Amino acid sequence: MMTALLFVGFLVLILLRVPITMAIGLSVLAALVQAGFSDTLYIMPLQILEGVNAPSLLAIPFFIMAGNLMNIVGMTDRIFNFASALVGHFRAGLAQVNVLSSMLFAGISGAAVADVAGLGMIEIKAMRERGYPVPFAAAVTAASAIVGPIIPPSISLVIYAFLSNTSVARLFLAGVVPGALIGISLMLFNRFLAIRHDFPREERASLQTIGRTAIDGIAALVAPGIILAAMLTGTTTATEAGVLACAYTLLLGVLYRTLTMARLWEALTETMTITAVIMIIIGFSHVMGWLLAIEQVPQELAQLVLDATESRALFLLLLIAFLLFIGCFVEGVPAKLILVPVLLPLVDQFGVDRIHFGIIITMALLIGIVTPPMGIALYIVSEVGKVKFEEVALAVVPFFIPLIIALLLVTYVPGLTLWLPELVLGPQ
Repeated sequence: MMTALLFVGFLVLILLRVPITMAIGLSVLAALVQAGFSDTLYIMPLQILEGVNAPSLLAIPFFIMAGNLMNIVGMTDRIFNFASALVGHFRAGLAQVNVLSSMLFAGISGAAVADVAGLGMIEIKAMRERGYPVPFAAAVTAASAIVGPIIPPSISLVIYAFLSNTSVARLFLAGVVPGALIGISLMLFNRFLAIRHDFPREERASLQTIGRTAIDGIAALVAPGIILAAMLTGTTTATEAGVLACAYTLLLGVLYRTLTMARLWEALTETMTITAVIMIIIGFSHVMGWLLAIEQVPQELAQLVLDATESRALFLLLLIAFLLFIGCFVEGVPAKLILVPVLLPLVDQFGVDRIHFGIIITMALLIGIVTPPMGIALYIVSEVGKVKFEEVALAVVPFFIPLIIALLLVTYVPGLTLWLPELVLGPQ
């Protein structure tokens, strides 16, 4: 009864558009009361504090801060110009620029929403001026933002590492090939659409232009290089690498003379707000996980699935179908906080590598940000692009083809995920 109240209450509140923090908190509180815990007001804050009291979570605000600093010092424009010089002359030039910009920006922000908000306005404006249909421009912007939390650094993967007791460095390396695969899939699909709809292409940039934009653009891309190099060499922890990325970004702002006290304060307040929301969700989700553990839900679910099938391939198919469905209603981070503790015993039973599973669940839930009715990326691009939500939701549907194909490849070809971590760090 308590488990049913926990999940049903949470889903009902989500469908009623109650903020995610309140939805988790209220459903957990109701479950505690229903279960008869007399000291609920003592247990709940204690479990919340225990949930957020983890050193690995310190990396989150610094990665968020690095992405916000990159936005306020003007790196988004430089990245877009660099991508335009490289691939603007391809078929559907600005659509390809859109995807490549997202891949480059992913190495800075670590968050899909930051990609949509940071690059979206620039990309949609440029595509509108060149005659692209605005719903299409908004749709490709939302779809390409999915690579944000997969290509390192990634806030979402840091949270998964905390939940699954896995290496952040391995997860970051595991996301490189799948992130590139998503980008390539979207670019190939853009080419197919360009042939059908005769989309325009830009003039080929001169070597001088490519060189000039590369100097500006590559300077921004050193930040993820700092993070990966520092972590892989064992010089720093993930948290310390985030601090280095922030320091480097501040240095860029000083060198480019784009950093002001007003902009710095804006980045700091945005970072504190986002971090606070994430930590509240983590705290409430820890209480939820504690309740589920008491009820032995993970073990019962594992036994139920094992009784239904022993096929690893069928299990993976059911898993991604379930995750895609959940992603339609719940955002990636809270969904992961709720589902990972429940699904890990099942994943272990079927012999799925935890690093591999981390990329699968991240990709599947990310597709949810462009899936109606709750896809947050669709709401952002409709606002940024001044286009109706229904038009964007309809225009994004074809992009599920390359996204689902990429997800299936990553799911059923583990080498795409595990090859790079094992090459650099050795077998687990």
